[in-house]
Amino acid sequence: QVQLVESGGGLVQAGGSLRLSCAASGIFFSIDDMGWYRQAPGKQREVVATIARAGRTNYADSVKGRFTISRENAKNTMYLQMNTLKPEDTAVYYCNAQVRGAGGYVERWGQGTLVTVSS
Repeated sequence: QVQLVESGGGLVQAGGSLRLSCAASGIFFSIDDMGWYRQAPGKQREVVATIARAGRTNYADSVKGRFTISRENAKNTMYLQMNTLKPEDTAVYYCNAQVRGAGGYVERWGQGTLVTVSS
């Protein structure tokens, strides 16, 4: 069974920075696309940023220029560097991965990590 574990969330003042990590563990061949999503209270889950195995990235307009997604394939780990945080960035952040195993591709989600930005 493949597991994704996020870390790095917390409380930060507006204008501050946080770095989230997502580590995959278990038995699998490789990880293809990965991404960060977030869900604020009372709102639907939305995509924040995605990164392909080769490194191509995409960002939501709301975080462009402030957030940077990256990954280390050898460590099966993905990161989200969040700078110039705003109160509206407050949400539970989830990592997502397309994992290739013996039975083909499966989608996995982490348990989420809470980011709270105070004004």
